[in-house]
Amino acid sequence: MPHTSALLGFALVSLGMVLTPGPNMIYLISRSITQGPAAGIVSLGGVALGFVFYLLCAAFGITALLFAIPYAYDALRFAGAAYLLWLAWQALKPGGRSPFQVKTLQVDGPRKLFAMGLVTNLLNPKIAMLYLALLPQFIDPAGSVLTQSLALGSIQIAISVSVNAMIALAAGSIAVFLGTRPSWLLVQRWLMGTVLAGLAVKMALEARRA
Repeated sequence: MPHTSALLGFALVSLGMVLTPGPNMIYLISRSITQGPAAGIVSLGGVALGFVFYLLCAAFGITALLFAIPYAYDALRFAGAAYLLWLAWQALKPGGRSPFQVKTLQVDGPRKLFAMGLVTNLLNPKIAMLYLALLPQFIDPAGSVLTQSLALGSIQIAISVSVNAMIALAAGSIAVFLGTRPSWLLVQRWLMGTVLAGLAVKMALEARRA
């Protein structure tokens, strides 16, 4: 199992990631506002299945990579730091758009809602990068890489599903609140951008000392 500090650190990064607007959040909010919270929750089931697929692929892939290629661990650490910096820029750049400014979607049945949630997640590059570049940041190569990957990935899935479920259930109310208080959107963007940039710098410096 990963150290407690690694678990807490990864949980913080996972929380920052899920609160950063992306395809999954935009789809779930759009679906909840258009068709109701229940539709958002069904769609979230498909998103969660996509997380499990990526986790299993990454856990076995990272395990094989770290054993087969020298310096792969440090390369993945630097890639993860660079990716966090890119996410920070996406949050801070001018013209950022709120995920609560959504397009109206057609009404679909539960099966299609689940499938669309799955496809949206599988086609989301942020999730692939999360597992391939960020998981190694918190893995101790001296321990079981596979066990640590599965443990960390399970934490990410639990956090992401929990937060997205709350957002889906409250999407309508949040959209009305933010629509009348645009300054809150700016505060959220700067807060998340600063946190992600700080984590990226910390990871890069730690990788350099390794």
